[in-house]
Amino acid sequence: MNMMRTAMLLATMTALFMGVGYLIGGSSGMTIAFLIAAGMNLFSYWNADKMVLRMNHAVEVDERNTPEYYAIVRGLAANAGLPMPKVYLIDNPQPNAFATGRNPENAAVAATTGLLQRLSHEEVAAVMAHELAHVQNRDTLIMTITATLAGAISMLGNFALFFGGNRDNNNPLGFIGVLVAMIVAPFAAMLVQMAISRTREYSADRRGAEICGNPLWLASALDKIARNVKRIHNPEAERNPAMAPLFIINPLSGERMDNLFSTHPNTENRIAALQAMANEGVPAQRQAQRQAPQQSAPSGEGPWGGRPAQPQQQPEKPSQSGPWGRNPSGPKGPWS
Repeated sequence: MNMMRTAMLLATMTALFMGVGYLIGGSSGMTIAFLIAAGMNLFSYWNADKMVLRMNHAVEVDERNTPEYYAIVRGLAANAGLPMPKVYLIDNPQPNAFATGRNPENAAVAATTGLLQRLSHEEVAAVMAHELAHVQNRDTLIMTITATLAGAISMLGNFALFFGGNRDNNNPLGFIGVLVAMIVAPFAAMLVQMAISRTREYSADRRGAEICGNPLWLASALDKIARNVKRIHNPEAERNPAMAPLFIINPLSGERMDNLFSTHPNTENRIAALQAMANEGVPAQRQAQRQAPQQSAPSGEGPWGGRPAQPQQQPEKPSQSGPWGRNPSGPKGPWS
């Protein structure tokens, strides 16, 4: 259902793009705008991952400097049947994470130091499983296509004044059509883009829960991240708000309304869906338990050991030792 809805939204975006060209009526202006937008987004398609990682000051890590974090991603990628992505760490106290890359073979996942410090082992595993679900579902490609069309529509809207008033353009609505192309169409494109982003988050939640083996781990992680995001500033995201849809939780603010203006679904709705999934049972849970690397205490549950984490009611403080083998007051590794 989510895939069908995404396809319908992409079709709507395509129809909207064609409609803007019709409203403007000038083939020359539409062609120039489309070529410029396509060129910009083609460059982004091949280089967006590098740009996003650079803007967040992400540092690539491996099993030598972050062994447990790297092992989590490696085990989850094996569970999902994905190639091992590049693993990055961002020196930022706000707990958050994102995935990028045009396909599973060129994917990267990134987590903040705040995520590793403030969440349990199981919760971190669930978050990274969510990001790998985005990779497996090719959501980054979907969002790139959406961004291409949205950018082209906005570009056409900017060109509307220059080409829309030409009598030779056969504009069927005259100046009204120009105004629609300038204002209404780009706004509608933004709404469709946001709707696609929210649709893909629900799908990634479900698939991520299957990959890690326990929906309650992700429910607990979302609860902690959402509450900490409200009180911990993310300067890189504030300077580049277009990156917000990439993160598992909106890094700009704690979204309370699941409406057209939100790039992410309401966190409570996502948690409720995961709790319902836990009550139904996770089809991939037993398989994930069999495939996961044996790196945790043998007495624990799930692929990483330990008991399933439950959503907390109060913001968590960074632990002084925790599963990452370091003291936040004296950090070590590439972010120090």
